[in-house]
Amino acid sequence: MVRKLKDMFMNTPTLRLNRREWIARSTAALALASPLAPLLAAPGKRRFKIGAYDGSIGKTSSPAAFEVAKEIGLDGVQVGFGNVANNMHLRQADVQQQFKDAARQTGVEIASLAIGEMNSIPYKSDPRPIEWVSDSIDVLKALGVKVVLLAFFSKGDLRDDKPGTDEVVKRLKTVAPKAEKAGVILGIESWLSAEAHMDIIQRIGSPAVQVYYDVCNSNDRGYDIYKEIRWLGTKHICEFHMKENGALLGQGKVDFKKVRVALDDIGYAGWMQIEGAVPKGAKMLDSYKANLKFLRDIFPKDA
Repeated sequence: MVRKLKDMFMNTPTLRLNRREWIARSTAALALASPLAPLLAAPGKRRFKIGAYDGSIGKTSSPAAFEVAKEIGLDGVQVGFGNVANNMHLRQADVQQQFKDAARQTGVEIASLAIGEMNSIPYKSDPRPIEWVSDSIDVLKALGVKVVLLAFFSKGDLRDDKPGTDEVVKRLKTVAPKAEKAGVILGIESWLSAEAHMDIIQRIGSPAVQVYYDVCNSNDRGYDIYKEIRWLGTKHICEFHMKENGALLGQGKVDFKKVRVALDDIGYAGWMQIEGAVPKGAKMLDSYKANLKFLRDIFPKDA
């Protein structure tokens, strides 16, 4: 097969190919000729995947979220790590299997993880999240997932808290090598600006610590999100929350068409999770179906 491809490409008068061009074209032709072509072509056809945080669709850290996500039409679910009451149950092998089974049965992926409990039990001051963050790396590996969101809101807020920020840097610097070795990302989601996030990242000095970028949170803080996205780039942004507070996507303050342009400029490909975006009095399912349709018009699977 390869010999025929070589003869076809190299002996055609109108095609004078160097070795690199011939390898690229022959590899592509082999992929298309293979019965596995749909799988081989899949990554290029799935630039954007859209999911939702399980808590935002009413099933926090529950396998039942996958049935809801399937009904909405989502590609995946961002799974909550658990809470103090269930001892962060995603650390248990039997619970992990329940989520794997739910994903397999519904055809909805486990997109990423989130430790929302850090909003009330701060990583910057409580010893318990140290273990949670470290263990989340093991869970990511077990589930075959790449990103865990670390939440820094409410009691965990880092704004105007230098001692708290210093402690976060210290703790993440300690655990980052484990994340690097596992090939996973610890994503910081907070009220901080891109510059403040970058200061933390540079002090930690690890590619395993990145920004989990929430377009609504940052926009509400008055940051130029379109500029921040370009400035941070794919080197420093691991995933996105597509969110509005009290409005459907496209009917609030964020210009998602401009977000798309910014994502194109940095070459982003990957997950975006819908969060919030339910108007007062509206039904969650109807709202999320509308939000998904809106995003798919701007971020289609194949472009």
